[in-house]
This record gives sequence, C-alpha cells and structure tokens, in this order.
Amino acid sequence: MPHEFEVRHDIELEASPEEVWQAIAEGPGIDSWFMGHSELEPREGGRGTQTFGGDFSMGSTVTVWEPGKRLAYRGDENPEDGTFMAFEYLIEGRESGSTVLRFVHSGFLGDDWESEYDALKIGDLQYLRKLAAYLKHFRGRISTHNLMLWGPQASRDQAWAAFQSVLGLTGGIAAGDRVTIAPDGVAPQEGVVEWVTDPGTFVGVRTDDGLYMLIHGQGTVVVEHHAYAEIDGQALEQSWQGWLQKAFA
Repeated sequence: MPHEFEVRHDIELEASPEEVWQAIAEGPGIDSWFMGHSELEPREGGRGTQTFGGDFSMGSTVTVWEPGKRLAYRGDENPEDGTFMAFEYLIEGRESGSTVLRFVHSGFLGDDWESEYDALKIGDLQYLRKLAAYLKHFRGRISTHNLMLWGPQASRDQAWAAFQSVLGLTGGIAAGDRVTIAPDGVAPQEGVVEWVTDPGTFVGVRTDDGLYMLIHGQGTVVVEHHAYAEIDGQALEQSWQGWLQKAFA
C-alpha cells in the first residue's frame, strides 16, 4: 500500500529571485547543480524529463508555472503501485538581494517507505546545499560537463576513509578544509570543503571551476561533478571510475 509523505526545507540563497528561477526552472540551469540531465517545458501543463545514469528517466508534468515566484511539478504515477513524487519551489526575495527558497517534496512511497523517507529527508537537503554553493560561487555559469558515477556497496567507514584519501585529508573532514583532489589519471585540483553531513554521508567540495559531491547513501558510493569550464570529460570520468574500482576493491 502506498504511503503519503512530505519533506519541507527552507534555505537562504545568495542570489536574486530571477537567478534562482533560472537555476530551478531552466534545463541548463538545473543541470548546473542537480543530478543527471533535466528538460522542462516552460509552461503550466508542460512536460519534464529527468534522466539519471544515462538509462533511467522519470517524466513529470508542470502543475504551477509562475516565473520568479513559484514552480511545481508532479512526477508520473507508477502504474504498478500508484506511487509518485511531486516537487514545489516557493521563491521569496529579500531586500538584501538574497532569496529564501521554500522547498516541498511530497507524494506517495512504496512498501519500504520508512527508509526511503529517511533518505529523502537527508538527500533533498544536500541538493539544496549544492544549489546554494552553485548560486554563491558560479551563478550565471552553465555546467559544461556533468558526472554522476554509481559505485559499489560499501560500509560507512570504508566510504569515509576513501573520501578522506582522495581529498588528501587525514583525521576527518570538516567544512572549510582545504583539499587536493587527486584521483589517478587527471591533474590534481585544489578545492575547499563547502559542507559535510553528519554522520559523514555527503561531502560537498568546490574547486575554482567545479562542484563535487561525494555520497554514501543507502550503502552505495556515488561521485557527482559539475564543470563550469571546458574539460576533458571522458578522462575525468575514466579517472573517477578507476578510483571507485581501486578504492573499494
């Protein structure tokens, strides 16, 4: 039986309402911080598509389209069990030039709804933090290459040790840490840790021209990257694929 759920988060963003709208409602803007590849037809009733990992995609329909103010869309219903997800963004400008974004994620989950709900509560916030980092440091720039690599199952301790190693850190990871990202096969990149989620399941890292997010979610390791300059995307992907194989062999 499907179980109804709702997740709410508010976040203050260092950007105007118009800049926030471009990042959440336009395909290139969404691709510059969110996972996978997104397309969204710009009107109420328009169709949207999100593709993850190259093969898996989800369709949706825009239910509210108020540029600069409010966006909502509802995912297609699963014909097998009636589950679906819906998303709503409410944009409130502030006199300081910043914006408060109110995010609501709702719908119906399946039989394993409790673990799914817990994962969504944590995971949704990470992408809002990535959005905040994008708008603070890279707003107006469009991602030239997106990377989303799914790795193996691993324990939290294994993942945490591997994350520290690839960032050149010892003794833990904390927001503000200066790091050197150095998987084999590509030039080392200097960066800074933007945020860490206790108990160490998400790490966001900013370099001069990109954003990384290292994830250990529901036992699986994932590497995400958005580049805001021209790069050799194939070489970067091969390098991180090699790191996943070697670090979790």
